[in-house]
Amino acid sequence: MPYSPSSSAQAAREAVALRLRDLRKSAGLTVTELARQCGWHHAKTVRIENARTAPSARDIRAWAAACGAGDQADGLVAQSVNAEAMYREWRLQVRSGMKQLQESVNGFFQQTELFRIYSSTLVPGLLQTEGYASALLSRIADFRDIPVNDGAAAGAARVERSRVIHTPGHRFLMLIEESVLWAQIGDEQAMAGQLGYLLTAGALPQVALGIIPAATQDRCHWPIETFHVYDDKLVSVELASAEVNITQPSEVALYLRAFEQLRSMAVYGADARALVVKAIDALQ
Repeated sequence: MPYSPSSSAQAAREAVALRLRDLRKSAGLTVTELARQCGWHHAKTVRIENARTAPSARDIRAWAAACGAGDQADGLVAQSVNAEAMYREWRLQVRSGMKQLQESVNGFFQQTELFRIYSSTLVPGLLQTEGYASALLSRIADFRDIPVNDGAAAGAARVERSRVIHTPGHRFLMLIEESVLWAQIGDEQAMAGQLGYLLTAGALPQVALGIIPAATQDRCHWPIETFHVYDDKLVSVELASAEVNITQPSEVALYLRAFEQLRSMAVYGADARALVVKAIDALQ
């Protein structure tokens, strides 16, 4: 989920930490030397530079003064305040449940023209049915100890968000490993509905759904983490603990290369439908 509140807030925090670390290094100070000049333990410097502790305005002013960069203090303080405001908003949204998180990227999806999605574990969010999405998001809420488990409402919001597939001006290149078809999420009825929808969505002219067969021999690329590429500009990588957003052109290019290699192993059309039907039959 690109530009999610969680990843944006963390990115803002890390940007402040990076600027402070750059100031220290430019001044030729070690972690211990800066801590001594600021009057705190060197462990605090490490926590701030690793974005584990948010610096106070006083901390930032002391840091900038120690580095001979007092003129940058006001700008850093303002940047830090904005980052912490984002983080507080993210925590409020988490306490309110997952529905808001699904809705937070609607605008971004509408602005994106080309979606490239590879998933080694789950049906991509844009192709999920409400039953599948509700079961999945409920489990995620439980795993992450989110106070409000609104999986059903979040699932409905995810399906509403997915209507972008039917909006003119967008193309979707989607790849999944065959194992995705066999990983049951929700009950048999929800899974059957999900697999049936893959047959429908995969036939849409704006959607190219490829499935990499489990029996593929001599793979040219191994199964990797789920990732989304948006208009060749942003890669969103899904991890168990967080989402990583990548904009560095060389790294984006690496994921595009991986996508093309994975895509070369996929089957489409009748061959892809046969794999889905096989998984549906196994549910009965």
